[in-house]
Amino acid sequence: MPQAVTGASPASYGRAMALPGTTVLSRAERFVWLTARVLEQRRFEFHFLDGSPDAVEMALTAYRNPDGGYGHALEPDLRGPVSQPLHTAAALRVLDVIGRCGGRRVEQICRYLTDVSTADGALPAVHPSLRGYPAAPWIPVVDDPPSDLLATGPVVGALQRNDVWHAWLFRATDFCWSAIESLERTHPYEVHAALAFLDSAADRGRAEAAADRLGSLVRAQGLAVTDPEREAEFAVAEGYAPGEFHYVTDFARTPGSLARRWFTEDEMERGLDALEARQREDGGWPVNWREWAPGTALESRPGVTVEALLTLRAFGRRL
Repeated sequence: MPQAVTGASPASYGRAMALPGTTVLSRAERFVWLTARVLEQRRFEFHFLDGSPDAVEMALTAYRNPDGGYGHALEPDLRGPVSQPLHTAAALRVLDVIGRCGGRRVEQICRYLTDVSTADGALPAVHPSLRGYPAAPWIPVVDDPPSDLLATGPVVGALQRNDVWHAWLFRATDFCWSAIESLERTHPYEVHAALAFLDSAADRGRAEAAADRLGSLVRAQGLAVTDPEREAEFAVAEGYAPGEFHYVTDFARTPGSLARRWFTEDEMERGLDALEARQREDGGWPVNWREWAPGTALESRPGVTVEALLTLRAFGRRL
């Protein structure tokens, strides 16, 4: 029975399947029921159908390993069962949003983080345990990986936002400050990771100063498409796929983000219009990074769709 798989009521599932999409949200709902993993179905229910956080947490548990970390392709570009820092960062983002970023589960996560940290106390983007399992070709697996803001920033940000105290945080926090404040050039995913840290950092004055400097780098390098009608004039970061542009709404995902002040009112409005326009006929939003395996885009699109809906709602757009 469909409701046994998704947790939706028979009435809501039947509505989504039977009626043609007439709104942004109804079209997205149909896409989620047709294509999404259980986790993204549960997340959609939580955000838009008054779903239970218990259901989201239960779905997330399927990706959890005995070491306290998360694996099993939670982030679709890293395959295989083994725990990875990027998977665990993704899990913490989910727990944060549903109000479950605390307690014994997070204690176990912090033990995992301690076990896989580098010599300077931060996280590598990819732990060597991934070797032998499929991964996107642009993700290197090395024996002694360096600390990386991509994994460390979002993890520290989520833990600090939820007032988690653990000894692991001290050196990891110092690493994030040092990495962000020493940036001379950057790229979009690094900026996202930096913002995940800065938006919840305890020292707000220092965070605002670092964010202002980071925003200047984003503007100087042309990393944010501020006019979607002229996107071809903006930069695609080195190593990114052709056409892998990043838009103002990829950086300023809520009005409260420090990235919001990087952009004018007109730039934000154009960005929100463009975000809404990128919804495809099937109701979902596309991925713009390289598709290297048959299932990765299919698994990624529902999560991208949920995030697009959350950004539109956060800025008051009618769904």
